[in-house]
Amino acid sequence: MNTTLCYLDGQYLPLNEARISPLDRGFLFGDGGYEVVPVYSRKPFRIGEHLTRLQQTLAGIRLANPHTLAEWTERIERIIAAAPFDDQSVYIQVTRGADDKRDHAFPQGVTPTVFIFTAPLVTTPDSVRTTGVAAVTAADTRWARCDLKVVALLANVVARQDAVERGCAETLFIRDGVMIEGAASNIFVVKDGVLLAPVKDHRMLPGITYDVVLELAAKHGVPHAVRDIAESELRSADEVWMTSSTKEVLPITTLDGKPVGNGGNAGKPGPLAQQMHGWYQQFKDEVMRRG
Repeated sequence: MNTTLCYLDGQYLPLNEARISPLDRGFLFGDGGYEVVPVYSRKPFRIGEHLTRLQQTLAGIRLANPHTLAEWTERIERIIAAAPFDDQSVYIQVTRGADDKRDHAFPQGVTPTVFIFTAPLVTTPDSVRTTGVAAVTAADTRWARCDLKVVALLANVVARQDAVERGCAETLFIRDGVMIEGAASNIFVVKDGVLLAPVKDHRMLPGITYDVVLELAAKHGVPHAVRDIAESELRSADEVWMTSSTKEVLPITTLDGKPVGNGGNAGKPGPLAQQMHGWYQQFKDEVMRRG
């Protein structure tokens, strides 16, 4: 039974005691947004950027942000402090709230539902990272506002489940001949020594880890470009990575049953992925552990 402290609509209470109405629009329509914030040594990672992205999501679905930056920070820090573990994954969700009926149109005078809880941060074991993971591709049939971090994730859920059932870690979405992102991650490609990142537009979720990777590439002088990545470039890449708050920088070494890369390095984590992982850990240690 999970008795970790959570926050729900103004109350701090054990997670197993939290309750919402079955008429909540998050339950009925997936009408809401969310964020997941990694926490290292009880310090939330780039909390400002996460809350900015939450605000962009809420604005995109025309849902007024129920809290100020200071209020969000205070609530999140209290949940972090109450948890029995130092490294955490804090989940934040805002829905349009519960009306007294089911109607697609926005209800009037309804208070948004705000929910925050935390769990231990689970990252990829070194044994997996040193071999890399397998992934598959699929046509991207999702809606056209993938830049919004909304709770309506069924298409992503089904795509990720398809990957799991095929013994893979992720599904990569292809739209109009262009690689977009993973079902639960951003994707980077290395081709001829250049790190390629997809464009941050309406087709993909702008990842916080994505930003860090590009910052580290610039800091360490890695040639990089942000542009559309053709499916043909993905399939002929020297390296393919998935990045997220929990995966950090994780090499994809098999794609649709074929090894990623060329020559003796095919099917193995590439040198730039290993470098980036090291830089990311150094950044984490300096900024989050000691900073």
